[in-house]
Amino acid sequence: MTTITDNDLKAILTKIDSRLERIESDLTTIKVSQARVEEKLNSLDDRVGKLEDSQNRQIWTLIIAITGAMAAGIIKFGFFPNP
Repeated sequence: MTTITDNDLKAILTKIDSRLERIESDLTTIKVSQARVEEKLNSLDDRVGKLEDSQNRQIWTLIIAITGAMAAGIIKFGFFPNP
């Protein structure tokens, strides 16, 4: 009866070992995937930063253009009115 119990325990341990190995393999895959996701996230963060800088430059360009147009209009119509 002990030999049957020992064999059953060995079979159970074998199953547990195989499941643990599979879990370990899955965990390794998850770690690799996490590293890829982190790298993509860092890349996206850099791209968003560049977009923010570009938008700031465009906004300032627009502000300067509008201010220049307003100044030109004021100069033309304020200082040199039509006779």
